[in-house]
Amino acid sequence: MNVKTICILMSIWFVTASSAAVRTGLDNVEQHSDLFKGKRVGIIANHTAYDSQGRHIVDVLRAMPGVQVTALFSPEHGFRGTEEAGASIDNRTDAATGLPILSLYGKTRKPTPQMLADVDVLVFDIQDVGARFYTYLYTMSLAMEAAAECGKRFVVLDRPNPLGGVRIEGPILEPQFATFVGLYPIPVRYGLTVGELARMINGEGWLAGKVKADLTVVPLTGWRRDMWYDKTGLPFIKPSPNMPDLETATLYPGLCLLEGTNLSEGRGTPKPFRQFGAPWIDANALTARLNALGLVGLRFAPTSFTPTSSKHQGQACQGVEITLVDRDRIEPFWAGVLIVNELCRMYPNQFEWNASHFDRLCGTDTIRKAIAGGTSVERLKPVWDAACKSFQAAGRKYFLYAE
Repeated sequence: MNVKTICILMSIWFVTASSAAVRTGLDNVEQHSDLFKGKRVGIIANHTAYDSQGRHIVDVLRAMPGVQVTALFSPEHGFRGTEEAGASIDNRTDAATGLPILSLYGKTRKPTPQMLADVDVLVFDIQDVGARFYTYLYTMSLAMEAAAECGKRFVVLDRPNPLGGVRIEGPILEPQFATFVGLYPIPVRYGLTVGELARMINGEGWLAGKVKADLTVVPLTGWRRDMWYDKTGLPFIKPSPNMPDLETATLYPGLCLLEGTNLSEGRGTPKPFRQFGAPWIDANALTARLNALGLVGLRFAPTSFTPTSSKHQGQACQGVEITLVDRDRIEPFWAGVLIVNELCRMYPNQFEWNASHFDRLCGTDTIRKAIAGGTSVERLKPVWDAACKSFQAAGRKYFLYAE
């Protein structure tokens, strides 16, 4: 994101977000200045950490009396959000402030005691997308763990869950599949804000060694659990390079499963996770099969594209584009499972698994084994649904916002 683009976006943020119905934790941070006054502060953030006046968190906290910002920490995609998925991030110096930017997506993913030596309070402010496999969640939790081990306060400046806080979906992650795209027993679509999730991780004793962080969440105001992001009045800042809009985020909990196959999930095109395909797909035949599934709220149409990066780079692909018809009724994860199931059945000689990654994304190997074995995936869904109800019941005590 270049300087001109940032300036344009900042002007838009000031006009639109200043009258937003919802105020983020960063908007409310000055009401909690006692958390930071007289303290050395480390900031875990990226390009999404702006307030309604178009000010970045670094500028907001540096302007607070008695606050000394001593270090910045970057997640996947970097402090400015320009790096591609999975790219290792190096330590660097912030050109604007001269502060060190310490990478939490490179040689280490958890702050070391040395990184925290000059920090009294560690602050997290990053927009998530409401899906378990978004790595920002685990940058947060591992930093929370490090803060607990080093006796540092941890503060989360809360932001809305773009998909709302009502619907949850998908299997609960099984412990043997815990990785940096899923560390804890939560469903794929978890229905909590990052602040609520931090409270649950801390409260349920999920941090290593069952350490407890000195955790404070600076809450949202004006947010309700039934709010999609575009009802908040806040501008959507794409949280990663392949998450350009809310529609993409809505489909992502299911379409991300294609990362665990040899199909292009649309990376390297203008519509990542909204279109998918491969050179060997018959677009019309696949479209007909997927529409015949009668998936509520979704429609499929044939398309073609040539990815400029990632899988099938530079190759003409035939495939399918998805249109959201009713986002309140769709089950994106279930749709993703059924799409993969149809692809495997239609193209047994061309379809291939990246089995370990597919299982990591699902949080279980039962889905892949059912599809690969030609057995019914429908029998699995009631198990997830029951587990989701139990998760939601357990999570209610960590809610900060009304249902």
